[in-house]
Amino acid sequence: MAKGGNKNGGGGVQNKAIYSRVSFLQQASVFLSSAPSSSPQSSPPLQGMGRRLATDLRAVSLKTRIRLNPAVKRTICKFCDSVLIDGQSCTITVENKSKGGKKPWADNIVRKCLTCGKERRYPVSAPRTKRKTDRFVVDTNAEQNEAGAEIKTPSG
Repeated sequence: MAKGGNKNGGGGVQNKAIYSRVSFLQQASVFLSSAPSSSPQSSPPLQGMGRRLATDLRAVSLKTRIRLNPAVKRTICKFCDSVLIDGQSCTITVENKSKGGKKPWADNIVRKCLTCGKERRYPVSAPRTKRKTDRFVVDTNAEQNEAGAEIKTPSG
């Protein structure tokens, strides 16, 4: 007998357990890193736990080959795996190095990690680029190409 499918029409989410684990790790790392410390001795262990959970988050996503949301990626330092909280563990500035700031579309957000001192730059208003598979449309008309080879034209 065949397996009973979902009658709602939706197949559900594949790897639901992995996505829930990644979500839990992200929430827990942010909570532990932003927890207010009542005494100066209790702060480093909590931040260390937050860094460990952020490292585990990255490891789980790499091992299972799931894509993390760009917003989640931007909350974790790529170099030291600390959780970036605005004003607490990182500083944010907006800079424009284009001919003295004359190009308003060239604004970049610069996030500097206070733990390791590294900086990451993100464009402010630039649209995300399309995936490589979506950039080109394959046209196989033999009338356009006499040699019979495929012509790749950029899709607009």
